[in-house]
Amino acid sequence: MEIKQALAFIQENLKAPKGQFNNFGKYAYRSCEDILTAVKPLLKETKTFLVLNDEVVNIGTRFYVKALATLHSIDTDSEICSTAYAREEEDKKGMDGSQITGASSSYARKYALNGLFGIDDTKDSDKTNKGLSGASRPLKTPSTSNFDKAKSVIEKTDDAITLGEAMDKIVTSDKYTDEQKEELVKMINTKLGINEN
Repeated sequence: MEIKQALAFIQENLKAPKGQFNNFGKYAYRSCEDILTAVKPLLKETKTFLVLNDEVVNIGTRFYVKALATLHSIDTDSEICSTAYAREEEDKKGMDGSQITGASSSYARKYALNGLFGIDDTKDSDKTNKGLSGASRPLKTPSTSNFDKAKSVIEKTDDAITLGEAMDKIVTSDKYTDEQKEELVKMINTKLGINEN
């Protein structure tokens, strides 16, 4: 099976339920582990395997975990990959430095897998979290005007710190689709000279 056919098959057949529950926000969500558990039988069926890699990158004054999810074909030696970033918190109550990096890695890997396998999290925690007030936050629909504005800002900016801050806002924003986020992050990486390979 060609790698694109294998990926299309996986995207069509992957069912990754939200197996986790956030007691504070009262919402269900899926973890990186939920996605990996669900995809393994499909990898066997399509004669593919998945490799996850992390790299800590410095952008401006902040550190990000860059996760790369790569789907490899066993038969044809071809591959398709997806990248996602998660910013490391400077400190987090109850966590040491390695735990903070681990949490960022898990988050970045989840979104790299989401991008690769076409998993839509638009109804996940950021959309349905009621917080302490009990009132649902309104759902925001990603718009092309926000995307076009962000592209224009990135194109006009050469300052690494500003670009790093922009990346942080993009990856955590609900104003963009996953595809738009990926394109904007790639634009920033190009401006910063970060190699995507």
